[in-house]
Amino acid sequence: MAIGEFEAAATLPGESGILLSTPMYWLYEMGHAALSPARALADVTRLYYKNPANPLTHTVYGKSVAAAMELFERSTRRYGRPDWMIDDTVVGGERIPIDVKTVWERPFCRLLHFERAFVRAPRRPQPKVLIVAPMSGHYATLLRGTVEAFLPNHEVYITDWRNARTVPLAEGRFDLDDYIDYLISILHVLGGETHVIAVCQPSVPVLAAVAVMEADKDPYAPNSMVLMGGPIDTRINPTAVNTLAVDRGMDWFRSNVITKVPFPHPGFMRDVYPGFLQLHGFMSMNLDRHIEAHRNLFLHLVKGDGDSAQKHREFYDEYLAVMDLSAEFYLQTVDTVFVRHALPKGEMTHRARRIEPAAITRTALMTVEGEHDDISAVGQTEAAHRICVNIPDDKRVHYMQPNVGHYGVFNGSRFRAEIAPRIADFVLSNNGAGKGGRRSNGH
Repeated sequence: MAIGEFEAAATLPGESGILLSTPMYWLYEMGHAALSPARALADVTRLYYKNPANPLTHTVYGKSVAAAMELFERSTRRYGRPDWMIDDTVVGGERIPIDVKTVWERPFCRLLHFERAFVRAPRRPQPKVLIVAPMSGHYATLLRGTVEAFLPNHEVYITDWRNARTVPLAEGRFDLDDYIDYLISILHVLGGETHVIAVCQPSVPVLAAVAVMEADKDPYAPNSMVLMGGPIDTRINPTAVNTLAVDRGMDWFRSNVITKVPFPHPGFMRDVYPGFLQLHGFMSMNLDRHIEAHRNLFLHLVKGDGDSAQKHREFYDEYLAVMDLSAEFYLQTVDTVFVRHALPKGEMTHRARRIEPAAITRTALMTVEGEHDDISAVGQTEAAHRICVNIPDDKRVHYMQPNVGHYGVFNGSRFRAEIAPRIADFVLSNNGAGKGGRRSNGH
């Protein structure tokens, strides 16, 4: 399953689009509120038909009613920000407790540290890793598996982007320039000797932030950056969502996918690209698969297959939890990355200053792609090597993982077994002054 990038909203039906004005968001909120009594009734009915004291509970009829009520309730609820559910990790055969702490905060982002409560210091080096989560609709918890893979042997930090709907208008705007400023500020807070891992959408702003820092001779520029399934140059093997972004044009996006946050949310009257529209784009990309998954949930519940039903719940609790994006960030990113291709063409700017990837000389570069990625196709991330011309050859690595899609680039069994160990090796080989990386063809 792919993590649909935010340009997936271009899958909205109709060439003329649907005019998404402020009342549309209000109608969505009213519809959700209107269904509340029905959801409550469905939940009560489900509990009635799951009560062991009810004779119908043990019949096919009772199980079918309970399953149908659960499907209705889950299909109409609003999913909040999921929990990390990371309580511990195993280091050197010892289970170490994890405490998730906020160590830096701005209106649109928190920096989280997965602090490991060691009784005694680990023997192996523990490189400091900053995972930059996508700000493309899902919460940072979608990278739970990514975090867990690095926790045993790394000091892990992650950007936890806030839902724009919860940020008061008085906190000001947030665009791509602000995103880059946040990254630079975070790297300063971490104090150097840091390795950055950008997952999907952040690949462009991470590369831009590193270029700005290198051009300024900033001592806190990271030792290495790993770009995973990112849209560095979407002109290469363009996917359906890439071409739709170009075909629609910026005027279509401004007129059809931007709305204002309704009352009573804290971000009342803020211009956003709303989460419910995000979800429409995500679901429509693989609608048949989602329908089949929910059909299977019904059958699992009727048959009493609790394990399969729980796996479905866990996946969709995460997948259906989406957040609003700041309109400024969304529109500037679509224009810069997917319409004008500004970074690979040497035209991207930060605060009216041109980004110079050629200024990167000290930060090692690794790119990772998935063979079947339908969001950031093969070649789009590797393009970073062609624009970062002054990184020494011994500090470059590119790896293409066979038989995985977009989601498999940063999560799943192949990520844990084949991708994460390569990233860990690359990070360790660049963990300190004077240490170079190794050129690799991925084998």
